[in-house]
Amino acid sequence: MSATMKSPRRVKLPPGDPPSAANPRLSTESLKARHDAPGNPLADPSSSPGPADDWLPPKTLLKPPGQLQLSDPELNEELTRILNANNPQAPQNIARYNNTDRAFKTVPYAEHVVVHFEFDGYMIYTGGDDADAPNPLVAVAAGLNNLVTSATSAANDAPQPQPPPRPTTGDPGEGDDATGDPVSPSKAAPPSRNQFNFSERASQTLNHPYRDRWTNTDPPPRRTFADTVNQFAIYDAYIEDAQQKEKAAAKAKAPAAGVKAQKDDHTALIPPSDAPPHSESEIHRNAELRRALAMVERMANQNTFDQVTQDYKYWEDAGDEFREGRAGVLLPLWKFICEKEKKKQTTAICWNPEKHDLFAVGYGSYEFTRQGPGMVACFSLKNPSHPEYLCVTEAGVMSVDFHPQYPSLFAVGLYDGSVAVYDLKKKTDAPIFKSTSKSKHADPVWQVSWQKDDLDDNSNFFSISSDGRVVQWTLLKNELVMGDVIKLTVENNVGPMVDLAPAPGPSLAPHPASAPVNSAAAAALNLDHDKKLFGLEGGCSFDFNRASDHLFIVGTEEGRLHKCSKLYNSQYLLSFEGHQMAVYTAKYNPFLARVFLTASADWTVKLWDHDQTKPLMSFDLCSPVGDVAWAPYSSSVFAACTSDGKVYVYDLSINKYVPICEQPVVKKAKLTHLAFSVNEPILLVGDDRGHVQSLKLSPNLRRPARNVDLAEDQKLADILAI
Repeated sequence: MSATMKSPRRVKLPPGDPPSAANPRLSTESLKARHDAPGNPLADPSSSPGPADDWLPPKTLLKPPGQLQLSDPELNEELTRILNANNPQAPQNIARYNNTDRAFKTVPYAEHVVVHFEFDGYMIYTGGDDADAPNPLVAVAAGLNNLVTSATSAANDAPQPQPPPRPTTGDPGEGDDATGDPVSPSKAAPPSRNQFNFSERASQTLNHPYRDRWTNTDPPPRRTFADTVNQFAIYDAYIEDAQQKEKAAAKAKAPAAGVKAQKDDHTALIPPSDAPPHSESEIHRNAELRRALAMVERMANQNTFDQVTQDYKYWEDAGDEFREGRAGVLLPLWKFICEKEKKKQTTAICWNPEKHDLFAVGYGSYEFTRQGPGMVACFSLKNPSHPEYLCVTEAGVMSVDFHPQYPSLFAVGLYDGSVAVYDLKKKTDAPIFKSTSKSKHADPVWQVSWQKDDLDDNSNFFSISSDGRVVQWTLLKNELVMGDVIKLTVENNVGPMVDLAPAPGPSLAPHPASAPVNSAAAAALNLDHDKKLFGLEGGCSFDFNRASDHLFIVGTEEGRLHKCSKLYNSQYLLSFEGHQMAVYTAKYNPFLARVFLTASADWTVKLWDHDQTKPLMSFDLCSPVGDVAWAPYSSSVFAACTSDGKVYVYDLSINKYVPICEQPVVKKAKLTHLAFSVNEPILLVGDDRGHVQSLKLSPNLRRPARNVDLAEDQKLADILAI
């Protein structure tokens, strides 16, 4: 910003007041009073020009054509004006080449400083380096200063005559202003508000000088580092560090044992450690370290399987809108593999009731010649690369079930007939309860299931085995108590078995020569022998009713189905004409308590009412059915897996005869088990190679019913009534 400076000029006195010889020079007060006097053209620029302004050029007010005429209120209106320091002429979107990145980079900020005026002064900083150097400007300024000082002192020494008093008329104030007499400071006119209208002396504003300074610094050294971090690298790094500490501890103890230590140049490479050495097991037992490693491992897996994670959370198949018959598909997500049990089969799958991303997988073998130790692995959807928990069993695992109230407890049924209970909170993989050699099943335990606590608030679960017994196990303080619920007898089949033709070989009946002929005794002997040989049916599966927990359905190896109760252990409530081969699975509907499904090796899935002896519906899948499960979100949807590697999804409200989804999941493998997630549209499927595949259901497979107000149990009842 620049301001116009006005220089003092000589004022022409009006006639009648000639300067006096005694007072050749007027004082400052007199000149100021004359300037402010009325009628003075210098004091009032709006007055008409007088003789003193003859030499000035005439002023002509020019108005542009079409000028807007404003009223006084509009002219006096205050308008807010916002000023900023941005330079409108500054360039934008400047791109400069960056030698470090070897690419063009956009300059984020532009310089908005604009220099309007720059003036180099003559002042020199006294404390600077140039203070002692000779400067001609300083000498000239010093000479002028001495000249002005001498002239001022001479003028002050001369006598100052007083002017004679002048007569005045009228107002004293007006007379003083008209005659130009000196005005006292108290009666002087107030200064003008606008400081640029009048100036009685010349002045120059002192501007602070600008200085530019530079400095040079060396940038910190840089280098590019790139590496890959995963759970294997982290594990190897900790193992290597533990081995180095063990070697350092061994070398430190060697001189104390009396052995002369030899100096080795490589000893200095091992850094000294004040902390005691830790073994590998102690490092792995550190809770904080394990928690940090688990978090880092999950982050690495999330980045590795980012696309699969996005599909799991947000994928919706848009093609379902155009498929005929409201058919759907299954999207493969993660595949869960336990590296330690690659040669085992997936024998059980169970979701955790509280941690909805956690599920347990049992590993064993259905073949008698390939038996060995088993394992239970607990996987999480957040870490598909490695199980969260592992426990090794003495025999192959055949069944797994989580406790509904205590999600850290799970029961395991083994191939050797024993059962065990594990706790995920324990630091070891040893079971907290285990059956003894005297109290256990004689054959493999095909299924276990937790039930409500008894009257003494003791946790208990049930198991079924091929030895023909359904057993209740009660968890006491220090032991696992066993009690038979029912034995699967075959009394109804004794007659036909007795009438069978005798097998070749020696007869068990008395010889005619050694004893008298007694047909009644011989028949009784054969009857007792058949009861001993064929007295119990082999149990394969069972499930408890959701509405009446004392009722349960049992599937046997002979293909028969029995409706049983905990209150009556001597007989069946009802028997069904079941399948032609072993019943692998029996599942009650979670909404309609009287309906259940069965899956068998005879290639069929049948729908039953536990009050009727014949099936309501039958579905032929052209291959042995390994498992069947009801969907937790609909009473009319269920899924089944077969030995040819296919998964079938049925919706009885859409089609009772054709599945809405038939999709192969694996090749050259048999599917053994499947399980629906309670909270997510996820289906887990296991095969005989030890792999567990997670599948996401498309919208058509989980679409709600058209009549939302209709209850699920009533919906299924209406479907079965048609």
